[in-house]
Amino acid sequence: MFLQRIRDLRHDNDLTQQVVAEYLHMDRRVYSTYERGVREIPVWAVIQLADYYKTSTDYILGRTNNPAPIS
Repeated sequence: MFLQRIRDLRHDNDLTQQVVAEYLHMDRRVYSTYERGVREIPVWAVIQLADYYKTSTDYILGRTNNPAPIS
């Protein structure tokens, strides 16, 4: 579920894997392995993605369908 979310968030924001990987200070190939489910995405990266996309970690992880950040 959350693999699809991080891919959808990237697509919805018209971003490339390269742009997101640079934001996370990692190689694009490493980020690609997270989106494809080859490697487990680290917690710190989920938190940074939530901040980047202005959503909650719960949304990224599929625990809620509400993309609004938790205040």
